Amino acid sequence: MGATTIGAVVGAAIDGMSGDDGVGDGAIVGAITANVLKVTVPVILTYAVGWAVLRAIGEGFDAITGKEVEA
Repeated sequence: MGATTIGAVVGAAIDGMSGDDGVGDGAIVGAITANVLKVTVPVILTYAVGWAVLRAIGEGFDAITGKEVEA
């Protein structure tokens, strides 16, 4: 099952628990949320790893040279 389908099923289940109306709108919101997360989570993880690598390189440079470089 794809992430969109799982998101729709989870959204429908959450919306169905309230008992107010049908589960269609919850399924739509769940599917949209799943698609947004498929894009944003990899972008955030890539940014975090890149930031950590650049920070490690900077600290390594400071340790080797014994000084900080002015930005």
